[in-house]
Amino acid sequence: MDLHELVDGLPIEVVSAPPGVRVGDLTEDSRTVLPGSLFVARPGLTSDGRRYISQAINDGASAVLTDSATARELRVPDVAVLSSDNLPLATAHLAERFFGNPSSKLRLAGVTGTNGKTTVVHLAHGTLIAAGHRCGLIGTVTIDDGRETADADMTTLPAIELSRTLASMVEHGCTCAVMEVSSHALDQHRASALAFDAGVFTTLGSDHLDYHGTIENYAAAKARLFELLPAEALAIVNADHPAHRRMLQDCQARLLRCSARSGDATVMVNGIDLALRGPFGELTAQVQLPGDHNAMNLLQATCVTHALGATPEELREAVAHATPPPGRLERVSEPSDDITVFVDFAHTPDALESVLGAVRAATDGTLWVVFGCGGDRDTTKRPVMGGIAARLADRVVLTSDNPRSEKPSSIISEIIAGMPAKDRELVIVHAERERAIEHAIIDASPGDVV
Repeated sequence: MDLHELVDGLPIEVVSAPPGVRVGDLTEDSRTVLPGSLFVARPGLTSDGRRYISQAINDGASAVLTDSATARELRVPDVAVLSSDNLPLATAHLAERFFGNPSSKLRLAGVTGTNGKTTVVHLAHGTLIAAGHRCGLIGTVTIDDGRETADADMTTLPAIELSRTLASMVEHGCTCAVMEVSSHALDQHRASALAFDAGVFTTLGSDHLDYHGTIENYAAAKARLFELLPAEALAIVNADHPAHRRMLQDCQARLLRCSARSGDATVMVNGIDLALRGPFGELTAQVQLPGDHNAMNLLQATCVTHALGATPEELREAVAHATPPPGRLERVSEPSDDITVFVDFAHTPDALESVLGAVRAATDGTLWVVFGCGGDRDTTKRPVMGGIAARLADRVVLTSDNPRSEKPSSIISEIIAGMPAKDRELVIVHAERERAIEHAIIDASPGDVV
C-alpha cells in the first residue's frame, strides 16, 4: 500500500520519506519485521520499541513510526520516518486503514466490565451461530476468526493484531463479531479506531488498580467504550449496577437498560427458568447457567444477538441451547460422582462472591472453595476475597495462582488477613495447586460441592 495513501488524514506526520515508499505489513514487534514492513517504535509497559529501530531497518523495514523527538533524530535516507503525538491512537487508525477497515464490514459488539465479559461474549457468539449467523469472537479464552479457533493470550489483542483478526473474519465470511474489551485495551487505545455497532457494560468491581491507580480511573477507562459508540449504535448496560451511569456519561448512542429487577427498566429477566422481554419480544427458556449473575449475562447476550442481526424467531430456538464458556462455573465432575466439582476463573471479589453465592444456594452439603490470588497484580483485593471465602464457604483451601515474582506464602498471608480470626484456624494451605485441589476432593464427603 502506498505510504502517503496509508497515512493521509491520520494524526501522523511524514518527517521524511524517499519517493515511492510502499508498506507491505505493520508490526510493533521488531522480531517480525519483513522487507517492506512499517515498524511502530514506542515505549511499552515492559520494553521500549525505540531501542529496536536499527534492527528493524536492518531487517528491511520501509518505514518507522515513532514519537516526534525520536523521529527528528533519525537519519535514514532510504526509510520513511513518521511521527505522532499519540502513538497508540495513531497505530489503531493505521491498522484499521491498512487492513481495509474490517470493523466497518462487520456488525461488531464490544463487551466491557469487571466480571461477565467472557460469558456474555461466549453466549452471544454461540447464540448467533446457532441462529445461523457466521460470527467471529475475540475473548480471554478463545479467538474464532470464522475458519479456525485458537487459544487467546490476552483479553483484547493489540491494535494491529485486532484489525488483522477482524480482517480475517471478513475474509472467512463472517457477518458479525463479538469481542471482550478490557480496561487496559481502552486506556491504550487498542479499540479506538473500531466501528462498534453495540457496546455492553456488565459490572464494575475492584480490579487492576495496580494499573489504573483508582477505581475512578478504572471506571473512566471502561466508559471509553461508550464514548466510542456512534449515535446509531446501541449501548446495552446492566442498569442494576450503579456504575452504569458513569458508563453513559458521555455516550451518544441509543440506550438499552437491562435489569433482573421489576420496575421501569427496558428489559427484565426472572430466574434461570428465564422469561426475557425486550426489543426481540418475549421468550422463555430453561438454561443450564447457575446463578443470578448468569441470568443477567444471558439477558445481555440475547440483546447483543438481536442487535447484531438475529431475528426473534431465531432467538427463541437458539437461546435454549446456551451453555457457559469453559472455566465459568463449568461442571467437571460426572453425574455419577458422589461429589460435585465446578471450575470457575473468578479472580475478583465480586466474581468470587457471585460464584460462591450461586453454588451456596443449591448446596445441601459442605461447600469447599480452593483459590488463590495472582502475584504482581492488584493487592487490595486479596484480603477482601479472603473475607468473602470465609463468609460463604464452609471449608477454604488456599493455594498459589500464578505468583509471578512474589512469594506464594506472602500472597496467602494477605488473603488470610481478611478473614475473621475465628475462621483462620479452619483454613487449609497448600501452596502447590495440584495438592490443594487433591486435598479438597479427597476430603469432601458425599453430597459436598468443591
